[in-house]
Amino acid sequence: MPDTIEKQTTATSTNEGETIIEFRNVTKSFGDLTILDDISFKINRGEVTTIFGKSGMGKSVILKHIIGLMQPDSGSIIFDGMPLAELGRSERRDVKSRIGYMFQNVALFDSMTVYDNVALPLREKTQTSEKEIRTKVLDSLEKLEISGTARKFPAEISGGMQKRVGLARALIMAPEIILFDEPTTGLDPVRKNAVHSMIEHMKRKFGFTAVIVSHEIPDVFLISQKIMMLDLGKMLIACSPDEIDNIKNPIVQDFIRGQETTKDDVTGLDNKLTIVHKFDQEVKRPGGAQSQGSMIVFRANEFDVINERHGFAAGQRVMQHLGGFIEEFLRISGDNFRFSDDLIVTMLPNTQAGMARVLAKKVGNALNEEKAVVCEDGDVLPYVLSAGVAVTTGRTKIDDVIASAIDEMSTIGKFEPELTGETV
Repeated sequence: MPDTIEKQTTATSTNEGETIIEFRNVTKSFGDLTILDDISFKINRGEVTTIFGKSGMGKSVILKHIIGLMQPDSGSIIFDGMPLAELGRSERRDVKSRIGYMFQNVALFDSMTVYDNVALPLREKTQTSEKEIRTKVLDSLEKLEISGTARKFPAEISGGMQKRVGLARALIMAPEIILFDEPTTGLDPVRKNAVHSMIEHMKRKFGFTAVIVSHEIPDVFLISQKIMMLDLGKMLIACSPDEIDNIKNPIVQDFIRGQETTKDDVTGLDNKLTIVHKFDQEVKRPGGAQSQGSMIVFRANEFDVINERHGFAAGQRVMQHLGGFIEEFLRISGDNFRFSDDLIVTMLPNTQAGMARVLAKKVGNALNEEKAVVCEDGDVLPYVLSAGVAVTTGRTKIDDVIASAIDEMSTIGKFEPELTGETV
């Protein structure tokens, strides 16, 4: 069940994993203004934790306490079992070396080129050779689709590109923990979701812990294992994104309703929160759990390979195309949702599994014939589509249905567009 600070002092994790950061009754004030008011929570190793809330409520102050830029007035912060206040100078330096930080205002050095900004942590904190630094920096810039900016100065590139440079610098040391302060502010939907995709991809690849301050609700929930809301100095909730509907606190619900959209920005389909809510409502309906129904789960194969080789925006363009194609083909038959970075789900009420498999096969055959590029943000790369089907009858958890469909996935089609050679 979700944790509420009203009911217990310390918010506990909703997932398995060791605690790497813990706030114990931390208070921080600036003059007469209390920003953090006796807050307690835990962040688990290897997870993405997102902190959200109204502007000016102290979310960024939490990050600055973690990195050591601020100290609490009272209470304690525990890092990997060590109270930060009790560490000596060399131990604090060691802790800081394990943390990467992407500032809200990017904090690039105007007098340095993009290349030198990204290379700076390697030059200052390691003995890496210039040859190896060059390889790492250029690879990082390429992954973020900003390789053409290497010799430019920050003032010569857009605000969105500056964000990506800051992200490249935060990732260059492959830190154990990365703190992201509003990492997608100012980016368009494709690149905003590309940044989210990159954070999730890099987390899986390198195993770091991520703490994100964000207003991108609910898009950022796709990559979050835990979400927390800060309001008037208090941490109101700590729960998984799937549990947000169970939160009864009116402040939380009013904020969520005011901020979130039911649509995924990239595909235009309904998002994960919407399908989870719709599935739960169907299950709760009298006889709903036993009613006949099916789901088709579509996956763009080798999504990580596309991201690695062509950049994370390329992966989002693939999903933009796939989402539009499935919506056009199946909008009459069922409801289509973007469930995760590389999965699109079609819910088919009153449909047996056999008919669902027929529909999935028709989608694959139609994709084989598709040549038009519906994405205006550069070329859509070729991709292979797989699909699996599962029945919803007798099941009360959507994750069980999705897992069952994934288990029976097979290739159903391939998109091979006539590329124009234009990329963005």
